[in-house]
Amino acid sequence: MSNQTNSGLDLVLLGAPGSGKGTQAKQLSQQLELQHVATGDLFRENLKNNTELGQLAKTFMDKGELVPDDVTQKMVKERLSRPDISNGFILDGFPRTLPQAEALTEILKGLDRKLKGVLYINVSDEEIVQRLSGRLICRSCQTPFHLEFNPPAKEGECDSCGGELYQRDDDNPKTVHNRLDTYHKQTSPLINYYKTMGVLAEIKGEGDMDAITDEMMKVVRKL
Repeated sequence: MSNQTNSGLDLVLLGAPGSGKGTQAKQLSQQLELQHVATGDLFRENLKNNTELGQLAKTFMDKGELVPDDVTQKMVKERLSRPDISNGFILDGFPRTLPQAEALTEILKGLDRKLKGVLYINVSDEEIVQRLSGRLICRSCQTPFHLEFNPPAKEGECDSCGGELYQRDDDNPKTVHNRLDTYHKQTSPLINYYKTMGVLAEIKGEGDMDAITDEMMKVVRKL
């Protein structure tokens, strides 16, 4: 891998909500010493620093509208232009749609970079519904729990602070199914797009988290 660092190890992570994408991105970024670029963090950073793009995004968010692609793309482009990216990056949360994927190809071309790999974490819908609909959050300290994988010692009560545990609206099974439908409609074309480019690697995202990270590391080492 060392002979490739000059052009950067540029990776994209794809996966449904609840596929463990964020967790895996953090693991990979530590092990590979790459920047983890999550679009959620980018939005928060631009809003917090009151940048021009942050102000623009806020005008849409205040109206309850989706932030248009071109604003998100400008944030991504600005982030990928920074010097700490020279080694490579793990992009998480972008692209979500085919037009965004095409825009990313153009952004990278403009920066004289190219994707080395797109890691697609494939998890069945049944598994995701089970994972997400079991999630509970503490109202007071925001500590996450899970009815099956990480249950609280006392039902409905936070182990850390004794606060009340609740389920977020977007984690109820009906909403999870709707989120998955949207994801499949938007993201299926991306899988074909990156397959055609010859950069897609599919990883089974069910089972032990560490084993999944090891599998992803094996794939990355071959890139």
